[in-house]
Amino acid sequence: MTIELTMLLYSVLLAFAIMLVPATDSILKNGVIPMMGNRDEGLAEPSVWNCRARRAAVNMAENLLWFAALVLIAHAAGVSTPETVLGVQLFFWGRVVHAVTYIAGIAYVRTLAWAASIAGMGLIVLALV
Repeated sequence: MTIELTMLLYSVLLAFAIMLVPATDSILKNGVIPMMGNRDEGLAEPSVWNCRARRAAVNMAENLLWFAALVLIAHAAGVSTPETVLGVQLFFWGRVVHAVTYIAGIAYVRTLAWAASIAGMGLIVLALV
């Protein structure tokens, strides 16, 4: 498996891990049985960091869509260059830092990490065009 596909797999696992953070907090706060229901009423308000974790999970899912498309296009086209390798690494590590800083509430570092992940996708695009 290429490094690009490996980093795509790692990114999917990261997205899953980020999604588990607010889910686990909600289960700990409300209990398993209420969280198995429709959750229409009667649940405790989520904490501020739980809300940030949910937003981080949504942001990761949105960006993962574009990243996966780029990696799969590059793979199908047989494009694997130092730029694509750097691009996938920038994306993955940028997303790790983004998730941690988003959940922790560190705004400016979070934004820089997001920009690094976008730059990683840009490197893949440049290798494809």
